[in-house]
Amino acid sequence: MGKKILTLRDLIGAIKDKASQSKAAFISKPSSFSLHLAVLRTTTHAPSSSPDDHHISSLLTLGDSSRATASSLIVIIMDRLHRTGDSTVALKCLLIIHQIIKRGPFILQDQLSIFPATGGRNYLKLSAFRDGATASRFTISAWIRFYSRYIESLLYTSRILGYFLSSSSSSCNTDEKISTFLNSDLIRDVDSLVQLIEETVKLPDSLLLDGNKLLYEVIGLLSSDYLSTVNELLIRLSEFKERLSCLSFGDSVELSFILKRLEGCKERLSVLFSVKKPSTELLWCSVSELSLKIDDLTVDFSKRKLITFEKSSESARFNNRVIKFGDSVQFSSGRYEMTNLPMIVEGRN
Repeated sequence: MGKKILTLRDLIGAIKDKASQSKAAFISKPSSFSLHLAVLRTTTHAPSSSPDDHHISSLLTLGDSSRATASSLIVIIMDRLHRTGDSTVALKCLLIIHQIIKRGPFILQDQLSIFPATGGRNYLKLSAFRDGATASRFTISAWIRFYSRYIESLLYTSRILGYFLSSSSSSCNTDEKISTFLNSDLIRDVDSLVQLIEETVKLPDSLLLDGNKLLYEVIGLLSSDYLSTVNELLIRLSEFKERLSCLSFGDSVELSFILKRLEGCKERLSVLFSVKKPSTELLWCSVSELSLKIDDLTVDFSKRKLITFEKSSESARFNNRVIKFGDSVQFSSGRYEMTNLPMIVEGRN
């Protein structure tokens, strides 16, 4: 019975896809029809198949032309995402956006980064997404809400870094540039990377991966992003080790708080990405080592403040006891009042 329903849904989905293509042929301008068709081919209603890599490559190639074409393609993808109530179509749209971030041409990535012009969080507008057609689709809706928040965080972090995280087109000499950053810039970068990891560990607990190629693909992309995030963190934490003696008290406290947030994600990350990598092991060693050094640094700051305070207090008490030159001595008896005349002591001849 369940299989017949699934087959019926596949048939209905195929009909919807054909109808969408026919509609695009009628209402689209000749210049944008190929864009509409490319998006529809990569975001079909078929739940059993992930977007075909050939179709994804064709879509990315179409976006690698003029700025106007790239902008139109992003608008079409977003329109498809926002209009659908089907969990399969929504998930495929999000996968396409993630693929643009990961391996899209620069001009297409650029148009994605400025969409919409107003910016802000939740611009994918999927925080209330629900597909209640079946129990499994209702559960997958939770993945879609999570995945949209994750992509928004990924875009936010990429804006902070100045390039797309884990993108194959990003050829920044990060190691060389990091050394020129201010401490505040480094802290901002580390904070944004930790925010992305905090979003990653919110992955839904429900395991619907059995046979769901779309969710497997999501996990694969998340895993790749995680390793890229780890590498970015390692570069910046290594730089902080060199700058420990130059950190202000405020910077050291802020960095310590960020590292504690990162350590709070460690257990969940070990469950999500169980395969250990040398880079991840090195990250946790670096976090632990840097945290200990910062704790020692903050203790040293506190001791120095205490010593400075005690010295200033002692100095104030000492100054109060010493009579400075020019101070007048007040006597209780008027007999000893000298009327401010100098006293001359004559010696005996």
